[in-house]
Amino acid sequence: MRISTKGRYALRVMIDLARNGRENYLKLQEISARQQISEKYLEGILGTLVRAKILEGVRGKNGGYRLKSDPKNCSVWDILSLTETSVAPVACLDDKVNQCKRARRCVTLPVWKELDTIIRNYLASIKLEQFLRNTPDREGVIPDDKFWNCEL
Repeated sequence: MRISTKGRYALRVMIDLARNGRENYLKLQEISARQQISEKYLEGILGTLVRAKILEGVRGKNGGYRLKSDPKNCSVWDILSLTETSVAPVACLDDKVNQCKRARRCVTLPVWKELDTIIRNYLASIKLEQFLRNTPDREGVIPDDKFWNCEL
């Protein structure tokens, strides 16, 4: 499993919107500049998230984007499941119904299923709110262990 640029950028944008755009609409250009993501690429990501109804997008002079849901209710899994083709550890688990001809006799399948469940549960357990509790140090860096030590 490898998370694509689209998935990583979508998560960064959602964190940005959770931090800065809960009340007001944020302009595409503003998000693009802050996240250093091209406007064209960002437009596609935001469109996906708006169609999925986790973001609200408004056109026009005072338009922009903002979160539609509370950061307590939006998980990393919610975001990645919208932006990634698959996060399954093996191809045979990409579809809801395993299409592999060997599935019924595959001795390794239980391992991959359990890993898939662990990945999904782990990503679903991390909410946007957790990212908001971490504050960068003076250099703008969040220590590696700070995220994991925050209280939920």
